Amino acid sequence: MLIASALIVIGIIMLAWSADRFVDSAAAIAVSLRMPPMIIGLTIVSLGTSLPEMLVSATAAINGDPDIGIGNVLGSNIANIGLVLGLTALIVPLMVKSRTLKHEMPLLFMVTFLTFALMSDGDLSFSDGLILLITLVLVLFLIIRIGLKDRHDPLAQEFSESMPAKTGRGRSIIIFLVSLTLMIISSRLLVQGAADIARYLGISDLVIGLTIVAIGTSLPELVASIFSVLKNEADLAIGNVIGSNMFNLLAVLAMPALIQPGRFAPEALLRDFPVMLAFTIALFVVSFGKKGGKINRFEGGLLAGAFAGYLYFLYLQA
Repeated sequence: MLIASALIVIGIIMLAWSADRFVDSAAAIAVSLRMPPMIIGLTIVSLGTSLPEMLVSATAAINGDPDIGIGNVLGSNIANIGLVLGLTALIVPLMVKSRTLKHEMPLLFMVTFLTFALMSDGDLSFSDGLILLITLVLVLFLIIRIGLKDRHDPLAQEFSESMPAKTGRGRSIIIFLVSLTLMIISSRLLVQGAADIARYLGISDLVIGLTIVAIGTSLPELVASIFSVLKNEADLAIGNVIGSNMFNLLAVLAMPALIQPGRFAPEALLRDFPVMLAFTIALFVVSFGKKGGKINRFEGGLLAGAFAGYLYFLYLQA
């Protein structure tokens, strides 16, 4: 138990640290190739913040624990909205001005309902994984088109200001490869520790994925969002969550489907997916609804409180 807990702590710390270096180095390489900051932010940065979840889910599937990966996807999406945006809004209220994000939100709903349709038979097949990856490519194409439509969107300015300082391409590539290697190692440590604790306590792999693993892999988004709002870049914080949640459902959920296809714990569909959908609807209402445009501290407290209530509900069931 002690060793498993140590593996989780070390894995989470390494994962958060290496994920941050990975995103920065990938963005620096893109900057050196003269890619527009808007495209870097909407694609490379959002995909990069989902890479920890992707590696954890792939590792779990390879180890024969696909429910950890599925729980990681649903739990991370819930944590991104309830924990990340909730705590961030409690620190600094979020003003949402970007028109690009308003166009991205329907994409998130479409991806969410597609995922529900694929999971509705209680089985994630290899063909489901292929559909998710094909949809990922289409979504990336649409996001790039949306991002290039309005070059004066406030989000474009925030992306430009958040780009890393110019560094040598060779140095950035080395950091990129080293941080990727550390993420792979830390993912293995986190999954091994989580699986050991699940077996020791008699808790399902799904619940471990929804809680310890999901919160651990959401730490990069939490850190990025807090730093964004402290620099008055609220659109960037919201954009990171929307992009990460989309890529979690497409790229990360594809991992267990492609590596370890088969049936999954029914609670994921009947209990946790509706909770994720409810949090997604709440994100839309507070950010873009009739009175949207600002997530104040009260709404942030509601999101964080709802997330805490969900964890307590899981605890009672476990």
